[in-house]
Amino acid sequence: MFPTASLTLKGRAMRALAARELTRMELQAKLAAHVPSDAAPSTLEDLLNELQAKGYLSDVRAAQALSNRRAPKLGTQRVLQELRARGADAEAVAEVAAQLRGTELERAQAVWRKKFAAPASSAAERAKQMRFLAGRGFAPGVIGQVLRGEPEDSGDTLP
Repeated sequence: MFPTASLTLKGRAMRALAARELTRMELQAKLAAHVPSDAAPSTLEDLLNELQAKGYLSDVRAAQALSNRRAPKLGTQRVLQELRARGADAEAVAEVAAQLRGTELERAQAVWRKKFAAPASSAAERAKQMRFLAGRGFAPGVIGQVLRGEPEDSGDTLP
């Protein structure tokens, strides 16, 4: 193992990318504190451009990785919000959104079953279940379908 003090900027970038997929904005934030004070202002941008050109840095791959990791527990809107917060480009966000919308009902049903397993017996319990699913970013139409117990193939899940 190399001590982190002796790593070059590129070495730090490669180490960060080896740990997990990062968006360009995330990697830039991680490396900003380690740019030498005597370096040219474009040093970090040049490195990021080089890593992107070589295929080591990809917002699309980072978005897919985050989606695969978070989607089983969260709704489409919450996953997309996390992607935007991490600086994923619009193309990557749109691609992930298209994939997630098709599976949102079944993911919501799985999350609901794991937490509650039984239909609400009162209005207060129903509201609690709705808040739980809404807090995880599921669409209101999907929440209604889950709480009504509608089958997974009942049609379009988003307005």
